[in-house]
Amino acid sequence: MLEKCFKLKEHGTTVKREVLAGLTTFLTMAYILAVNPNILGTVMNANGVFVATALASAIATFVMAFLANYPIGLSAGLGLNAYFAYTVCLGELAAEENPFTIALTAVFCEGIIFIILSFFKFREQIINSIPQNLKYGISAGIGLFVAFIGMQNAHIIVANDATIVGLGSFSDLDMVLALVGLIIIAALVHYNVTGGVLIGIIATWIIGMILQATGAYTAANLFPDFSQGLQLGAISETAFKLNFGWAAKHLIQFIAITFSFLYVDLFDTVGTVVGVADKAGLLDKDGNLPRVGQVFMADAVGTTAGALLGTSTVTSFVESSAGVAAGGRTGLTALTTGVMFLVSIVLSPLFLAIPSFATAPALIYVGMLMLMSIAKVKFDGDIADSVGAYLAVVMMPLAYSIATGIMFAVLAWVILKVITKKAKDVSPVMWIVFALFVLRIAALIFNFQ
Repeated sequence: MLEKCFKLKEHGTTVKREVLAGLTTFLTMAYILAVNPNILGTVMNANGVFVATALASAIATFVMAFLANYPIGLSAGLGLNAYFAYTVCLGELAAEENPFTIALTAVFCEGIIFIILSFFKFREQIINSIPQNLKYGISAGIGLFVAFIGMQNAHIIVANDATIVGLGSFSDLDMVLALVGLIIIAALVHYNVTGGVLIGIIATWIIGMILQATGAYTAANLFPDFSQGLQLGAISETAFKLNFGWAAKHLIQFIAITFSFLYVDLFDTVGTVVGVADKAGLLDKDGNLPRVGQVFMADAVGTTAGALLGTSTVTSFVESSAGVAAGGRTGLTALTTGVMFLVSIVLSPLFLAIPSFATAPALIYVGMLMLMSIAKVKFDGDIADSVGAYLAVVMMPLAYSIATGIMFAVLAWVILKVITKKAKDVSPVMWIVFALFVLRIAALIFNFQ
């Protein structure tokens, strides 16, 4: 049944490898189950957000598994949840009663728009229109971005007033344990140990618990705590809380909020899908991704379901690359990840106890694997291709945004194509994307003023 559904032999994989890859993806994504309620909990019921996030993640990832057959996990996007809580609810709508209901309505409308765009294959055309050099640059840029996230989570890289960022302290056991975990993963992969990334995560966590039991590690509790019990009924505080009445009365403001969600989700997903697909070897000889429309449909369905359940925009997670590195190649990886999101609802203390220093080594290692795409970038050819790819690589980690990296890459590519008298190389879709980015910059300037 699994072979018929996911075509494992065709993709050169096995059930065991796919399941281990799915577990790896889930463990690197599980932090969102703690982070999302923490952020959205400032404006709505945190326990309800937890259940909504787990359910929406499972739904979207199941759609990815069965409709697209790709090893990509989905959940509430970081950055979008902060925009939801702090910018929209506590900022623009602070004077409104229950502002989260308005924000959820905007997310719901965004999801419906994406479903429509998926039918018209607009997002599919965007991916297939991105030049090959830029795709490799995007993949490499995401690699640096993922590694940067991992290093921040483990306190290897910390804020520094003088230099913006700097090296953490070796007296911080989170940093030391993460570096040990990275060595464990690298060694296991070298010796071709099946599930090496997953084993590395668990081994690092166990070392941390041993240190805590001896009194050496005191930063946080690393052992699961089941004393609080389950609070599944809390979802009634977040589910189906839409407010179309306010949207109708404040249409222009509502459209602006919806567009902001739409923009970031669109290009974050485009970048993530390109990066993960490139690393998994899923792009065809022309650099296109088969069934990409189904990938975006999973994203759109997840966002719509998430809004109805009570969470912010659901999007494809770049951490899926950890599962790909562990051997995931089909929807069975995604199916396993989705099942784990459901299991997390009843075993949440177990998964929430996994510390960031244990998952950080996986992200750092995967970042290296994705950065390898830089070797495919042709820097000695067309100047537009070279500069576009370069900006994608450097802007993603430095601006801390996949969407921003793509924006700089596309803007530079199109402008240089025009300057070098090669405007005919710019497809109509790329002109539309260029126009969207110009509008985005204009909106940022207007807001700044």
